[in-house]
Amino acid sequence: MAIKSINPYTLEISKSYDEMTNKEIDEAVNVAYSTYQNWKKTTFEERAAILNNVGSILRSKKNELARLITLEMGKLIKQAEYEIDYAVSIFEYYAENAKDFLADESLKVDVGEAFIKKSPIGVLLGVEPWNFPFYQVARFAAPNIMIGNTILLKHASNVPQCAKAIEDIFKEANAPEGLYTNLFIRGSKVTKLIADKRIQGASLTGSEKAGSELAMMAGKYIKKSVLELGGSDPFIVLEDADIDRTVNLAIIGRTINNGQSCIAAKRFIIVEKIAKEFLTKFKTKMSTLQLGDPMNMETQLGPVSSEDALNTLLNQVNKAVSEGAKIEIGGKRANLKGFFMEPTIISNITSKMEIYKEELFGPVASFYVVQNEEEAITLANDTEFGLGCSIFTKNLEKAKKLANQIDSGMVFINHPTKSSIELPFGGTKNSGYGRELSPLGIDEFVNKKLIRVLTEEDKL
Repeated sequence: MAIKSINPYTLEISKSYDEMTNKEIDEAVNVAYSTYQNWKKTTFEERAAILNNVGSILRSKKNELARLITLEMGKLIKQAEYEIDYAVSIFEYYAENAKDFLADESLKVDVGEAFIKKSPIGVLLGVEPWNFPFYQVARFAAPNIMIGNTILLKHASNVPQCAKAIEDIFKEANAPEGLYTNLFIRGSKVTKLIADKRIQGASLTGSEKAGSELAMMAGKYIKKSVLELGGSDPFIVLEDADIDRTVNLAIIGRTINNGQSCIAAKRFIIVEKIAKEFLTKFKTKMSTLQLGDPMNMETQLGPVSSEDALNTLLNQVNKAVSEGAKIEIGGKRANLKGFFMEPTIISNITSKMEIYKEELFGPVASFYVVQNEEEAITLANDTEFGLGCSIFTKNLEKAKKLANQIDSGMVFINHPTKSSIELPFGGTKNSGYGRELSPLGIDEFVNKKLIRVLTEEDKL
């Protein structure tokens, strides 16, 4: 079965690729395993040279690669350009800092010497999503290549041109064959790969279902895994917040990447005293967003990634309305060619509704009113997800105390949750485990080997 690239704005099929045969998959794993035997012996300087080459090529091709992102998944072109810049910075960050991050760690002992040496573990399998097709790959591949591991990458099936472009860039960067390999395979073949003895670890960003299956197989075959499985991030606004500023940030937080970000603000939890004013201004801003061609620099909201994604959103909204929720604005498919969802705000949501428990992956905001900050924290934590959270208030000390009560991997004060190279990224509960980016992101797939040194005269 062919893997197709469908433009979510024009609905045209721009390209298709044949799925790899079992023989081709086995050969790809074998080459990655063989390359690892040599790559693990290379110096940090040799590894950094490849990553810097990758970053340089990405930078030189930014415009065409950004257009490829927009073509395949509908990201606004200006955000696609930023994504390429961000991917470049990740490759360069680990090229520059990996040697320090992986330096030996001395341990205090009474006799002799002891230290931890961080070593590579082997071939790693990455399963990456469509919503950030270059950034997601960079944050997995860059640190692990610097460790000395080799990478097999199964990308999302709706961004095959991006997937191939990344592999081609590694080749152009003079990476040895097998250092980074793109796998044109269906998701159903991923779990079987985990059983392969040549593969030593796996990382997945995607759905709970896919993450659960991968983790189950990784556990069965005793292999390390890292999971990032989405979120339903609360956006908490206390009564002393600057409402105009916070509304502007709420628009960014909810509609970034056309609303299709794991760390997008999804549940807006507003203290009652300011809720009416906030909602009025929030509705005005959301309803005036300019929908259209994501290649147009003036467009503010593009299509969602696929017809399935759009139908999922519409079904979630319609189900919520049937259960008693209120549509403040939007709620329908936009009257445009392409997979467009109207900017939508839903209120009157109760804990008995399905939408209360679900992630909304698109420009749909759920709106809640609470009496006080205690209720806000309770509501924020009443979810199976635990990726990010944001809190808005002028009282920073109070915000820090509230942040400590939030069950999530990340809490941002007076800013929507966002990703930065130097900050660890990851969640808790059903949002997954492990961390990417920052010094922590290079610590996941390493063998932290104890080396104990004694002379013949030393006594324990």
